[in-house]
Amino acid sequence: MRLYLVPSPIGNLGDITYRAVEILKQVDSILCEDTRSSYILLKHYNIQKPLLPYHQHNEHKILPEIIKQFLSGKTYALITDAGTPGISDPGFLLVRECIRNNIPVECLPGATAFVPALVQSGIPSNRFVFEGFLPPKKGRQTMLKKLSEEERTVILYESPHRLVKTLHELNAAFGADRQAAVCRELTKIFEETNKATLSELATWYEQHPPKGEIVIVMAGKE
Repeated sequence: MRLYLVPSPIGNLGDITYRAVEILKQVDSILCEDTRSSYILLKHYNIQKPLLPYHQHNEHKILPEIIKQFLSGKTYALITDAGTPGISDPGFLLVRECIRNNIPVECLPGATAFVPALVQSGIPSNRFVFEGFLPPKKGRQTMLKKLSEEERTVILYESPHRLVKTLHELNAAFGADRQAAVCRELTKIFEETNKATLSELATWYEQHPPKGEIVIVMAGKE
């Protein structure tokens, strides 16, 4: 009886630990955010285990049954499409419920997109705040105003189709001269880190529509 939180590669399938592969081979079943994405990873490492969908749209509904299976002695691993479960991905509710039911929880170390983005951005990394995705509507402007006063480096996640809009909003809130970096497609063939001011980055991506997963790193207020 145990829950393993297993980080999955954020791009390159080689970025997984030996221990993670061994755990995935040992557990009774694997909870995954998207069975199609997980199948590619598991096939690559010749892992054959039952896959159970576990994502933001069904986690409340299936949580009681999962806990019941744990208490009967089952061992599960949780993986997401990319990165560490619980970091801007499903995982928190399951961990909390396991703790409430005295089910052991173990998180393996591994991939998380914001760490390599921060380190290779050239922006100070000794103190930072990670906010994940900004609120899409309610509370968005309030959060932008709050973050504009943050003296630590600020890290956000963003989707490609919202990047330009978000950069313009950050430009308005933080100031056109604020230094930032947009890191895209980390660990993949077309990996890109573009460092400039928020104003310059907004203009660049208007002319060069981005693809792939994106991390925005911004210098703190001086």
